[in-house]
Formats: sequence, C-alpha cells, structure tokens
Amino acid sequence: MSTATQPMTMTDLLAMPEDGKRRWIINGELREEDMTKRNRFHSAAMAHLTGELYIWWRQQNQSRGEIVCGEAAVQLTEDDSTGFGVDAAYVPPEVMLKQSDEFTIILGLPSLIVEVLSPSTRADDLDEKIDKYLESGVPLVWVIDPHDRTVTIYQPGEEPTFANARQELTGGDVLPGFSVPVSRLFE
Repeated sequence: MSTATQPMTMTDLLAMPEDGKRRWIINGELREEDMTKRNRFHSAAMAHLTGELYIWWRQQNQSRGEIVCGEAAVQLTEDDSTGFGVDAAYVPPEVMLKQSDEFTIILGLPSLIVEVLSPSTRADDLDEKIDKYLESGVPLVWVIDPHDRTVTIYQPGEEPTFANARQELTGGDVLPGFSVPVSRLFE
C-alpha cells in the first residue's frame, strides 16, 4: 500500500537543515545537489557580475529595484511549490514593492536570474531550472561558465545565444543600457 505524500512548500524547504546540500523545489518536489565549497572561480565570477550590475543599477532612476546574490531565495509562483536559490538576480521595482520585511524569500519574478556553473553542477538539474525560470516568465537568464569564460543567454521563446570573452554581454530590453565585456567577468 503506497502512501501519498504532500507536495513540499517553500516553508518546508526553509525548515530543512543546513547540511552542505543545495536544495530547491519544483512543483512541490524536492531537488538537491552537493554544494561546491570554496570555489574561487565561481565566487569571483559572481562578484564581478554583481559589481557590473551594481554600476548599471546606480545609473537607474530612484525606483530601481534590487540586485541580490549569494543564494538568494526566489519563489516564482503564487503558490509556494516552486522556489530556488539563485546565484544572482535583478528584481525590478514593481516586484520589490510587494515584498515584506518579515519574509526573506523574494516573491515574484526577477527580470534577470544568473546561475554560475560549478564543478558539481549537473546538466539535467541546470536544464530543469532554466526551463522553470523561462516557463514562469523570467525574461532573461544568464548561465556563466568560469571554466570556458562564456555566458549562455536564455529568453522565453528564443534559442539560447552565447557570448565569449571577446564579446559584450548586454541586458537588451530587460536591462536597458547594461553592457560589459564578458572578459571582465573573469578578470
């Protein structure tokens, strides 16, 4: 006799112990992987990218949203059955206005989600995350590969594009005016 289990929620996820696992939920199902610890390439790429985003952010008008990084928790759907820790994100002002000081998870869609590859990143897990980000309506997803010094750019309904260390990474219509040489992310 099988027993039906309840779908996992963000509240359940947050109650789990910190034990070296990176966890997220998709449609109420737990996903997890071992975290890469003390990876200077991952950390440097994330720091350089968020620095560049910060420069762009400072040039925006007063209502400029927020940049988050370092495993910021994001709940993409109204129900709390899908949530992720993301390496970095830009959350637009209209989403930030809906946030509560009592809840640390970002509720709503960032304009940009960034994943930085680590040696422990599994392709099928990454593909599932990207699919869910795009399916949920995130307009721009960047996957940074410190090893190959590339960025893969995803947008809903479009084929992925790539930018290498000899090219510029731009924010297009999602982050107007954002542009950085990809090489700068790996200096």
